[in-house]
Amino acid sequence: MPAVFVWLWSTGFIGAKYGLPYAEPFTLLLYRMLSTLVVLGLIAWWLKSKWPSVSGMAHTAITGLLVHGLYLGGVFYAIDDGMPAGVVSIIVGLQPLVTAAVAVVVLREAITLRQWSGLVLGLIGVSLVILEKMGGTSQVSGFPVSALLWTLIALAGISIGTVYQKRFCQRVDLVPGAFIQYCAASVLFALGAFAFESREVSWNMQLILATGWLVLGLSVGAILLLMQLIRRGAASNVASLFYLVPPVTALQAYILFDERLGVLALCGGLLSVLGVALVVIKRDK
Repeated sequence: MPAVFVWLWSTGFIGAKYGLPYAEPFTLLLYRMLSTLVVLGLIAWWLKSKWPSVSGMAHTAITGLLVHGLYLGGVFYAIDDGMPAGVVSIIVGLQPLVTAAVAVVVLREAITLRQWSGLVLGLIGVSLVILEKMGGTSQVSGFPVSALLWTLIALAGISIGTVYQKRFCQRVDLVPGAFIQYCAASVLFALGAFAFESREVSWNMQLILATGWLVLGLSVGAILLLMQLIRRGAASNVASLFYLVPPVTALQAYILFDERLGVLALCGGLLSVLGVALVVIKRDK
């Protein structure tokens, strides 16, 4: 399950790369959310899913605003604002550390020195992968402050949302829970699209295929897996899986676009895997 999740999540950057040239960020995300609601609604009807209480719906909606609304909106707009995707990835890559810190305060999770070492090691590995994709040059300048703010919003959303899901939404069934989350995110994206964007879309086969994958592969497949992983494991352990996304994305780019996968990226990928292992694998007492 963790391996499938990492692979699915890593394809989101590729899907966004194909879709963003033909639609503005909030507009593209709104179409993605609405399409996902149709799919999840049919699944919930077929499974005769049990819907949560009003309180459970409220907590689930807040999770949706954080995990989907702030994270996706922040990442898409940061890239659209001119921040290089590599810089966005490395900033959002701080998420496991932020989540672990929040989990200690909110959930009282015990994190050992070995696990903290794994989190730091994973961050170093992610940095090496991104460094090679940036060609070993500094790309921190050259984009507006708004792009940095969008990325920090994305980082806060996914970090706090992971802990909030673990704390308040444990008893909510996965499918109706995801449906409610996307309803909340859809409202946010609709408000953003109507307030800040033209909502013009250049429909073509590339955009249709990209949106289809973002809906089925990411919004349905990956998110349901993420919610299940959060339910089954500690929030900090689940967060550490995100360290594997940049190396897997680099491998996919090598296969699909013939991008060079050099020694630096390979070393970074190995460090990320080792870091995740230190966090997730429990020692026998």
